[in-house]
Amino acid sequence: MRLKDNYHPYAAVTILCWSMAFVFTRLALASFSVYSLGLLRYLIASAVLVVVAFSTRMKLPARKDWPMFLLAGATGFGLYMVVFNLGNSTVSAATGAVMLATTPILTALLARVFYGEKLKMLQYAAIGVSFSGVVVLTVLRGGFTAGGGIGLLLLAALLISIYNLLQRKLTQTYSALHATTIGIFLGTLMLLGFLPGMLREIAVAPPEAFFYVVILGVFSSVVAYIAWGKALQIAPNASSVSNYMFVTPFLTTLLGLWIAGEPLELSTAAGGLIIIAGLLLFRFGDRLFHHRVHPHI
Repeated sequence: MRLKDNYHPYAAVTILCWSMAFVFTRLALASFSVYSLGLLRYLIASAVLVVVAFSTRMKLPARKDWPMFLLAGATGFGLYMVVFNLGNSTVSAATGAVMLATTPILTALLARVFYGEKLKMLQYAAIGVSFSGVVVLTVLRGGFTAGGGIGLLLLAALLISIYNLLQRKLTQTYSALHATTIGIFLGTLMLLGFLPGMLREIAVAPPEAFFYVVILGVFSSVVAYIAWGKALQIAPNASSVSNYMFVTPFLTTLLGLWIAGEPLELSTAAGGLIIIAGLLLFRFGDRLFHHRVHPHI
């Protein structure tokens, strides 16, 4: 299989860049508010993509596709970024990554509703296992509140799941670069209300804070979302790509320990292991049980 026809490398690049995002977001939040950080991150991403758009003579989408692009801009960038940053401001990078790792389950459920993809009973059981892990994680952290970081990160997972389905639909007509660029532009416009506060914070931010935001804008936004869009474009289904988010908690934990010096929380270890077990059961359980029922002779 040629590289351009293989979605695995594109998905892997995205997951690495998104794992970095959990760590660098927490570092950047020491200097910027969640709102200013979201806007600054996507202003940097938009600046890069403006150059790309002009150099490739990118055209505007067809009028009939604007509603879908607007929804993608909100769920993947504008609204998502505010919810994501608010959630990450109250939990560790590893805990945030564990909560976002529920995205494959939510994507599969939404694909069932909108694309008609059916789930097996074993997969429903896997969903129960994963959400029991969420309960364990939240109890060990002191309980669940709808306005807390855990709840916000679950909402972020839902938003990015909706974006996954929208992006898969859009990339049937537009290239991954085109669809991602328009989505980021629209998401950035939605965040412009935070411009005055961002300018005040920029004036007093330390130099290292800008380094964190550049990483978020270039790698965790431009590179990650273009690669993700490409993976969604060429994969057989949306769930095949979203399953890569299973790896995010492990990568984020390693990066958090290495870059930010974060401890491995008991809540992350206990709840995370249960969540990951459910995710793996969702993905590979049918194959495992089929192998046991029909062993090779």
